[in-house]
Amino acid sequence: MSTPTLRVAIRGETILNNPRFNKGTAFTKAERKAFGLIGKLPYRVNSLDEQCQRAYDQLQTQDTDIGKNSFLQSMKEQNWVLYYTLLTRHLRELVPIIYTPTEAEAIANYSHLFRKSEGLYLTFPDHESMEEEFLEVTKGRDIDLFVSSDAEAILGIGDQGVGISAAKSVIYSLIGGIDPSKSLAVTLDVGTNNESLLKDPLYVGWSHERLRGKEYDDFVDKFVQLVRKHFPHSLLHFEDFGVTNAQRLLERYRDNHAVFNDDIQGTGAVTLSSLMAAIGVTKSKLCDQRIIIYGAGSAGLGIAKQLRDAMVTMDNISVQEANSKFWLIDKHGLIKESLPAEYVRDDLKAFSRQDAEWEEFQSDGEITLLDVVKKVKPTTLIGTSTHAGAFTKEVVQAMAAECDRPIIFPLSNPSKLVEVNPKDANDWTNGKALLATGSPFPPAKMPNGKDYIIAECNNALIYPGLGFGAMISQSRCVSDTMIIAGARRLASLSPALKDPDDALLPDFGDAPSVNFEVAVAVAEQAVEEGSAGVDWKKEEVREKAKEKLWKPVYEEYLYDENGEK
Repeated sequence: MSTPTLRVAIRGETILNNPRFNKGTAFTKAERKAFGLIGKLPYRVNSLDEQCQRAYDQLQTQDTDIGKNSFLQSMKEQNWVLYYTLLTRHLRELVPIIYTPTEAEAIANYSHLFRKSEGLYLTFPDHESMEEEFLEVTKGRDIDLFVSSDAEAILGIGDQGVGISAAKSVIYSLIGGIDPSKSLAVTLDVGTNNESLLKDPLYVGWSHERLRGKEYDDFVDKFVQLVRKHFPHSLLHFEDFGVTNAQRLLERYRDNHAVFNDDIQGTGAVTLSSLMAAIGVTKSKLCDQRIIIYGAGSAGLGIAKQLRDAMVTMDNISVQEANSKFWLIDKHGLIKESLPAEYVRDDLKAFSRQDAEWEEFQSDGEITLLDVVKKVKPTTLIGTSTHAGAFTKEVVQAMAAECDRPIIFPLSNPSKLVEVNPKDANDWTNGKALLATGSPFPPAKMPNGKDYIIAECNNALIYPGLGFGAMISQSRCVSDTMIIAGARRLASLSPALKDPDDALLPDFGDAPSVNFEVAVAVAEQAVEEGSAGVDWKKEEVREKAKEKLWKPVYEEYLYDENGEK
């Protein structure tokens, strides 16, 4: 296959300092002459393979994960092709370094690690000039993806004020095939309630308590309207918004633009895929499940809504009947009618249980998780609480006593906050449990000595594909049916459907090919339901998607004053 040719208008130091076009020592002799690089590079021309080997050797000299994160961040600022190629070749090893869990540490120390700005920073004190700032960064660019965050709820570490969501954009390109030049990470700096940041003299964000109410809404709305005005076919990804805003903002904009919240919809979609794989093993239906969700924040509620909507769509039951399949528990206990109104957000009310169901517990005080398990006899137990060890031996065995293959998903991140170690859940159920976790865990031993691979219920197995499918189809929205189509495609790839004692989800090392299948399914659904902005036939989608995939390869450059910059 011939090397693609690209006409480029920059040269000399400028091209060496541009990570999109820089090849470093891989510039050919002809390119060095054409682009004024003679004498600016060592003599020898290296292949991409040689550059990768050198970079990997350098990476291994870093003693800590945060040191490796910083090294890779520096590489990204220098050479995109080398950066993404290195990550692709060491996917399982390096994704935890540039994404969860190490990225959380990098964001927590963002102000002290800061070296170079990345993306777009929109800050409330400058809100009157927001459009000018927006256009300054986006002018001349064809942007398909905006990843925006107000950093109020960074997983596991909370409010970080000005933490940028660039890692999410990287995963979209690394695993989803999205051209990094067509994505933009956006920080919406609306202050912080993190006292340590407010007192930190090196904090780089706006040192002010976090905005609420109308000022906050107007600020976010101004940004969203700029995206809609200037990039109407783009995908707007909401990341790490707090529980008071995440669902509310998603509902506000989802019918007017292609918006997506990974904490809600991505978590819900990958959990739906895991559950569909599990019920493929148990030979049951989604609407047959009795589901306890322990942790009713954005992730837990997002999972409940995604599973409920799938029941309505796939099993043709009413929303009310689907709601009755769920029992949600948060730090105030079981979500039920008699809880004080301030404990039950509006978006939780649909899942509130009637007090009459729990009369026998009224005199005994708080209803525990064990109480709910014994009464409900759940088929599925999902944890999104960050309450380490909440799924005790007694809880797990009480569930297994009433269920032949209990479905247990302790999804909290990082691993130290998981509701139950999957090895323990496997042992306590004599290998009967069908397991998926939010963090990677080693295999557990089955009673027959076989390794049971613990599925990693990682959003990155699905959200890049959901986003890529929406982008290439130029869908006007990201509909529930598009998400369900992607989740069903992921579930169809489950190893457990061939061997019931195998993992519920594909190996994370296969994430790029898995996400491509998800993207095809999402785009096909958009075309079928008429929300797509492209004039494609459904049978054309797969080939069109292949044409749109970005891959980290060095193109042949020709100097042209009218070329790309």
